[in-house]
Amino acid sequence: MGSLRHCRCQLPKMGDTWAQLPWPGPPQPAMLLVSLLLATGVMRSDAGSSCPVLCTCHNQVVDCSSQRLFSVPPDLPRDTRNLSLAHNRISAVPPGYLTCYMELRVLDLRNNSLMELPPGLFLHAKRLAHLDLSYNNLSHVPADMFREAHGLVHIDLSHNPWLRRVHPQAFQGLVQLRDLDLSYGGLAFLSLEALEGLPGLVTLQIGGNPWVCGCTMEPLLKWLRNRIQRCTADSQLAECRGPPEVEGAPLFSLTEESFKACHLTLTLDDYLFIAFVGFVVSIASVATNFLLGITANCCHRWSKASEEEEI
Repeated sequence: MGSLRHCRCQLPKMGDTWAQLPWPGPPQPAMLLVSLLLATGVMRSDAGSSCPVLCTCHNQVVDCSSQRLFSVPPDLPRDTRNLSLAHNRISAVPPGYLTCYMELRVLDLRNNSLMELPPGLFLHAKRLAHLDLSYNNLSHVPADMFREAHGLVHIDLSHNPWLRRVHPQAFQGLVQLRDLDLSYGGLAFLSLEALEGLPGLVTLQIGGNPWVCGCTMEPLLKWLRNRIQRCTADSQLAECRGPPEVEGAPLFSLTEESFKACHLTLTLDDYLFIAFVGFVVSIASVATNFLLGITANCCHRWSKASEEEEI
């Protein structure tokens, strides 16, 4: 029931509606039907025209931006298509907040203080196409974050400096997604599985992250190189932060040769050589310990003999 509290409509009382109508005399069936239809029209109009305080509403666009809001407005017009909550101080969105707004196409939550979103927030937002979560404090993108929001075309997660992890199934099912912005976060690694299920991806922004270009990044980079003609990427801004040998190198400049060490395999001769070296080191260690023991014993005897001569 908690998730449905936003679906309440402020309906006028039936008595008030009848009081506003002229009284023609004894009620007739036809007049009763007309009156009921009028009452229904009034109720629908009132339910769809309510606008939250500090917001402006026009043509299914609700603008609550730059109002220093600490929480989301509790009641919106049911037919809202474009909702802007940008440039506020919102730190949390309650579960089920979007349950009633089936017509929502655009949701702008940029430049707030969001650290996470409740599971299933977009469960009923099946028509949502544009989502902006940039300039927040998100730390991870879980597997169920965009569940059922299969209509998403654009997702902006840029400028979330604490964003360290994107679940491999974070964007699962978003076959219509064309634009994905993950730039200027704290990502050091991104799983190939997170992207390879996005057949419609056209633009991918990943620059400004502290990428660690180790062996685990090779599958992703290989996939990106194969799609670079079809997918526009900010290749000039994406750089490796580590390891030291590739620090500062552009991410897309790494080739298969750069990961050659990741595919080194040992032959039988290599194993025999390693075994031989280990054996030699072991013998040398035993001999060294033996010589140290003899030396220590001799020193002890010499020291004892010197003490007896002095006496």
